[in-house]
Amino acid sequence: MPTLATTVDGLKLPNPFVIGSGPPGTNLNVITRAFREGWGAVIAKTVSLDSSKVINVAPRYAKFHGNDRKDVIGWENIELISDRPFNIWLDEFKKCKDQHPDGVLIASIMEEYNREAWIEIVQRCEGAGVDSFELNFSCPHGLPERKMGAAMGENPEIVEEVCSWVMSAATKPVWAKMTPNVTRIVEPSRAAYRGGCQGVSAINTIRSVMSVNLDTLRPEPTVEGYTTPGGYSGKAVRPIALRMVMEIATMIRSEFPGRSLSGLGGIESGEDAAQFILLGADTTQVCTGVMKYGYESVKRMCDELLAFMEKHKFETLDDFKGKSLDYFTTHRELVRMQTERKAKDKAAAEEAAAKKMVRADGEWSGDDFVKQSDALAGS
Repeated sequence: MPTLATTVDGLKLPNPFVIGSGPPGTNLNVITRAFREGWGAVIAKTVSLDSSKVINVAPRYAKFHGNDRKDVIGWENIELISDRPFNIWLDEFKKCKDQHPDGVLIASIMEEYNREAWIEIVQRCEGAGVDSFELNFSCPHGLPERKMGAAMGENPEIVEEVCSWVMSAATKPVWAKMTPNVTRIVEPSRAAYRGGCQGVSAINTIRSVMSVNLDTLRPEPTVEGYTTPGGYSGKAVRPIALRMVMEIATMIRSEFPGRSLSGLGGIESGEDAAQFILLGADTTQVCTGVMKYGYESVKRMCDELLAFMEKHKFETLDDFKGKSLDYFTTHRELVRMQTERKAKDKAAAEEAAAKKMVRADGEWSGDDFVKQSDALAGS
């Protein structure tokens, strides 16, 4: 009987489905709801020491629909990190662990380029009982003037330095969340591992402009007639996320064996999660999917992932983690393999044709007389 239970960086999870940092983990009420529904772990919404500078606007979401208006393909947000005071978060972290001592609670943290601030937030969160950390180096909008989020994460040198600051203070596992808004995601990922992080999460949202209203000529979501580029998520980003997870996992194999990878980006089903694990992910995060289908969707996704495992006779997640990485190669190698295969097919066909040629008068057949004649003529 297959099991979804897994241990990643010492964290024991009942399944690989993790609530991704964002609205689904925005306060104690929703975090405890997630644990009651059976999620493997919860990453709380990103917190900072000073929330006074965090001011959200409304509306701040926009949806991208398919031909069926009920089908939400993509989701843009211009939402910032948590606007709730840090002391309230510390109190809720403590209450959460009291209520769900076995639940894996991960604090997503973000600070400016300041060593003391990063160390302080780590120490105070650990004091509140969190089980692990995710460093937000990847929010694509808001707070760039403070050099936070993606403004920090797009610079590998800064990523490595900040990770080393955090690792000097953290006694719990640390993952660094990567921005996809770079040319090569392996560079900041490599820097995070060099800085000492046990894991990397990929990907965060993609910087985007959702649409322009053709009646008002205003881009959306519109706030006081204006907007700002936001973060794009949902199933439309999954192919991009899969590619980046594959690249990071390939790098882990060759340079950092044993380090972990949490995959996210458009996961809405157990089959989606299976693809991320096949490409090297240890865990799979869901955020927008929860906003679309609710916390109870984890039960369906677990059933779907188990059905996939039963179909292929996999007993554990490790049995198929990274199994599809072996099937990636260069375009040049694809050309070589295909050319080689076609040459073999041609040689086999010629050999088969030669064997069909009449070699003695007794082999002539009335039914195949014309074909036998053509074969002897080489046409």
